[in-house]
Amino acid sequence: MYMVMKMQQQNTSSSEGVEVLENRPLEDDVFGQCQYTSKVYRLQSKAPTWLTTFAPADALIMQEEAWNAYPRCKTVIKCPYFTKFSLTVETIHRADNGQSENVHGLTKEQLAARQIEFIDIASAESDYWSYVIGSNSVDFCKFKSSRTGRGPLMDGWQDTCKPVMTAYKLVTVDAPYWGFGYRLEQAILAGERALFLESHRNCFAWIDEWFGMSMQQIRELELQSDFSLNKKIGKPTVMTTSEDFDQKLPLENEDAQGKRFQPKPEKHELVVDT
Repeated sequence: MYMVMKMQQQNTSSSEGVEVLENRPLEDDVFGQCQYTSKVYRLQSKAPTWLTTFAPADALIMQEEAWNAYPRCKTVIKCPYFTKFSLTVETIHRADNGQSENVHGLTKEQLAARQIEFIDIASAESDYWSYVIGSNSVDFCKFKSSRTGRGPLMDGWQDTCKPVMTAYKLVTVDAPYWGFGYRLEQAILAGERALFLESHRNCFAWIDEWFGMSMQQIRELELQSDFSLNKKIGKPTVMTTSEDFDQKLPLENEDAQGKRFQPKPEKHELVVDT
């Protein structure tokens, strides 16, 4: 959650980035108790050159709905310009080193059609999409967390590190457009792969910023971040329930034990003046 907030802040300006429409608890028929979010992504500058030759700038405006019921999450992204386009990312987190089989319970037909890719956060791949999305410069072969003692990540770290977790992501993309649909699908898949790598690298690289924070503290930062994002992009309203708003932003920013919570500016860059 901290990683998502920080990356959204880094990639939002007055002209493009993330707008948060809703962020609220939800009792879902499928996921049960979860956190529901609805967002708009304006990513005009990140469009591949070949796409901009026939599509307008707003073709890279995406609408996202997400259901976070950790260890399960689901994200659905659609594009108003390409009405038939859809991207679904289903995630299951497990405390293992990536050896579980068919975590998502796919059918034989789905298993035959899927392509498996292993993404190692200790690698720092460089391609077009890593350049577009951005890439941190942390060398995990040398990185060690001062607060947890975790790291460095040497070859074969998945088999020796404790604890270890794998995010099993099932990505389904559909762009049924003659002439460029396949190319669009491949571009989206490559972009998602680069995003998964960068975001999870950041999650570990920033561990000393978020480790030990309570859920109450995260929710306070999250609400501040949502307002800050919308203010940057000129959309100052975010929808939550009144009860959730009161719970997330106590008058004195106090935690459940009544202690004043003031994130350090050098650690928590998400603290903003709202």
